[in-house]
Amino acid sequence: MEQTDKYIRFDWAIKRLLRQKANFDVLEGFLTVLLGEAVKIIEILESESNQQMADDKFNRVDIKAKNDKDEIIIIEVQNTRELYYLERILYGVAKAITEHISLGARYYEVKKIYSISILYFDIGKGDDYLYHGQNNFIGVHTSDRLEVTTKEKDALVHKLPAEVFPEYFLIRVNEFNKVAVTPLEEWVEYLKTGCIRSDTKAPGLKEAREKLIYYNMSKVERQAYDEHLSAIMIQNDVLDGAKLEGRAEGRAEGRAEGRVEGRVEGVLEVARNMKKLGLSTDIIIQSTQLSETEIESL
Repeated sequence: MEQTDKYIRFDWAIKRLLRQKANFDVLEGFLTVLLGEAVKIIEILESESNQQMADDKFNRVDIKAKNDKDEIIIIEVQNTRELYYLERILYGVAKAITEHISLGARYYEVKKIYSISILYFDIGKGDDYLYHGQNNFIGVHTSDRLEVTTKEKDALVHKLPAEVFPEYFLIRVNEFNKVAVTPLEEWVEYLKTGCIRSDTKAPGLKEAREKLIYYNMSKVERQAYDEHLSAIMIQNDVLDGAKLEGRAEGRAEGRAEGRVEGRVEGVLEVARNMKKLGLSTDIIIQSTQLSETEIESL
């Protein structure tokens, strides 16, 4: 089997290291492989310092990327399940559209959005590890695709709705269970395992081998990274246990309250354990979705 080496997990790297301009080539390689066209990053549109919600702070990265159409790309990394994840994706896209157009600007200046979700949890039923969706208007009786004529910059332009409306990619990391052959598969293998082949030719991964080495981080950065991994392990173990306890209690009592109570108590137990380990409140919020007030009361 091809020798692999272990590197910093992508969910940590994208929050910290990949925001730096010197490391854009790693993200550019990933986006080029996923979207099937050359992508050049112009800037990170939102930094951690101006995020409005703790949940956004940990998960959402807005990128202004340059391809033929100078479009905007959103990347979200999600470690824990949310009940309303599809609504979250929609909210993120709407927020990106409204944030990145000037007040009073004309509508043709709205940029197309690519929403990319890297999911480390089971979102539902499906056999594939990668799903892609976009908006098209299909004739109910004729099955043809609607093409819209618009006036843009004083010229008539013919566009398909899919050229304007957002596109969505859901990468179900834990569902990838095959030998990586293509560049995309090598990227998903890295997203899941943190391993990169020494002979990789996949765009971005060669650069990742040089820039995402664990021991290149300072001692403080390594400590924060190790704390992050510990938090993920704890939350996954306890939440999995909470799910089992909730189901068992629900079956025993024969009503839904048992399942809900079991899950709630499991989440609270996660938070208690993380507080005992001295993990930061922000990480506990990320892991449990509890509020700061709820955490302080434990």
